[in-house]
Amino acid sequence: MSSRSRIRYGLAAALLALAGLLVPPSAAASTAPPPSPRPYVYVSGRPYGVALSPDGGLAYVATGRLSPLRVINTHTLQRTARIYLGSAQDIALSPDGLRAYVTSPGLGSVRVVNTVTNTEIGYVGVGKGPLGLAVTPDGRRLYVANSFSDSVSVIDTANEKAVGKIEVGSTPADVVVSPDGRRVYVTNSGYGTPTSLSVIDTATDKVIGRPGRLGNFTYGLAVTPDGRRLYVTDLQGTVSVVDTATGKVIGAPIPVGQRPMDVAVSPDGHRAYVTNQGSNSVSVIDTSTNKVTGTLDVQGPTRIALTPDGRHAWITQNCCGTVWVIDF
Repeated sequence: MSSRSRIRYGLAAALLALAGLLVPPSAAASTAPPPSPRPYVYVSGRPYGVALSPDGGLAYVATGRLSPLRVINTHTLQRTARIYLGSAQDIALSPDGLRAYVTSPGLGSVRVVNTVTNTEIGYVGVGKGPLGLAVTPDGRRLYVANSFSDSVSVIDTANEKAVGKIEVGSTPADVVVSPDGRRVYVTNSGYGTPTSLSVIDTATDKVIGRPGRLGNFTYGLAVTPDGRRLYVTDLQGTVSVVDTATGKVIGAPIPVGQRPMDVAVSPDGHRAYVTNQGSNSVSVIDTSTNKVTGTLDVQGPTRIALTPDGRHAWITQNCCGTVWVIDF
């Protein structure tokens, strides 16, 4: 392996391991008092991905290598099941909630879980280091970012087989699908990569857009409910807003906290929530002005999922084996 290849592979490995790094709290004070959190839930391991059932009644938490997928009742905050998959990094649910798809980076696969029986029913081999993934609104396709292969795998969910591989940018990390199912957006997190976002047409599974460089370490992203805008985090401390119709960045990057990992947009589209792992905080962005209007104190936040009514956020803490539930 050449020295350049070793450096590149090392960067990819570092990105996959980012959720495991602890950074001292930011010295900056929060601009708004934190809400009163409901009790946190201990899930063990190093929780990363989190997804909620369509009705919001169950939370699924991927807890890392050699740790189970946890199922939690969101009303009682009781752990109702554990599903051992060997490795569980990120997670996506089918639109009907009957299947959970979980990436296993060390195994180069996506594990398929029946959420009725809470058992693994199969797996699909993909590329190296699978991380983020997303299901189309019709539930027919699953797109998986292969962080070490610079590609996105396409899975047919009807027969649970990989049916394609799409070359994207360097070290893809996260994936979202537009609300109409016509586009897939992928962050390419490799350091300084010229193309930090790839746009895929789901009709052809071809890359049709490369909006260019949004930051040195683009990582998490979310699409607004109307599909018109993307919010994309850069691990160096900003969020960029992209107009999906033109592929152009809207305004200047929005300063948030240190090492922003993930972002979620509220169901009404009025707010975006950004997990700042390095600052132990969550930034609240008003999407009408694209300004930060508040900061919530949350220790070591990683991934975030919102309930369908937008009233609660489930936030994984990779550092501490816990999931916090925040009331808005």
